[in-house]
Amino acid sequence: MRRVVSWGLYCLILAIPAGAVLVWPPGDAGARPGRSEIIFQGFSTLEDTFSGAVFPAFQAQWRAERGEEVQFVASFGSVGKITNGILQGVPADMVVLHTDIGVRQLVEAGVVPPDVCARLPRGGMLIHTPIVIVVRPGNPLGIRDFKDLTRPGVLIVHADPGTSGQSYWAILAEYGAGSRNGGGWSGANELLRGIWKNVVSQPRSAREARSVFESGVGDALVTSEQDAIWGRAVGTLRAEIVYPRSTIVSEANLMVISKNVEERERPAVNALIEFFWSERCQRILVEHGFRSSNEDLNEAQGTFGIIEDLFSIEDLGGWKKVRREVIEGTWKQVLAETRRG
Repeated sequence: MRRVVSWGLYCLILAIPAGAVLVWPPGDAGARPGRSEIIFQGFSTLEDTFSGAVFPAFQAQWRAERGEEVQFVASFGSVGKITNGILQGVPADMVVLHTDIGVRQLVEAGVVPPDVCARLPRGGMLIHTPIVIVVRPGNPLGIRDFKDLTRPGVLIVHADPGTSGQSYWAILAEYGAGSRNGGGWSGANELLRGIWKNVVSQPRSAREARSVFESGVGDALVTSEQDAIWGRAVGTLRAEIVYPRSTIVSEANLMVISKNVEERERPAVNALIEFFWSERCQRILVEHGFRSSNEDLNEAQGTFGIIEDLFSIEDLGGWKKVRREVIEGTWKQVLAETRRG
């Protein structure tokens, strides 16, 4: 039935107020019987990498190996928008999310099984990139670390953690930077409170946050290394990247919503999963600013910064502890304090 209603599905996806892209094979005017179609959703900063490079590379490989075409219906936006859309019935075969909140919501709603990520290579972890600070050319305020963002008068652009998965990771980076090296809870609370009293703009997604900063708003932007590297590479972001002494490496997981995948699409979906973790695809990701699990590829990239204390979600105690102690505890307390002024 999906071929019969596919244009209706396109309309549902395109109704999401975020970037949506139809990635067609060269010379293809639309869906045709016998051709595979994969509906993909991912967070905002994946759009250039996946629609511009990953999908075309897989299409060429699939064509060479099978003599068949595969087309992608791809939509990109904030994690909150993606998750809510899927829960409301927006179709998706494959999803990439970078917080366990979205994953947990889909599991609790019965959209995917609890072991959805464990079934995939590397536990579904497809990409990772550390959280960094972006400043104006020449770094006029001399910002070197998260602590410098707490100084009076520093204006910060920071995506909304309520809708942006990347900003969720940024909260954990700031918390961890404040709590590590003996700072504990009080150090984390103090750093978060100091940073967030200086936040002047909270766009809904990381891509929107970068656009706001590019337009001239703020002195600093808290974002991912990948988003900063790619923004500079394409020429829209005129800025410098500051690597904090301590920061977290954010991770993003692939999920396959198996019940949405039609039988004739399964060979293409399975091949795409294998392709994602192939050296060819990992090279593409590195070329677009993501770090690979293959350190040789990272070293060859040459523009990744050195971070003295790069920690992970496991170093903070894992997702369950983070939800309870960091988000529901420290972060919500800091947010309430900053709102009270």
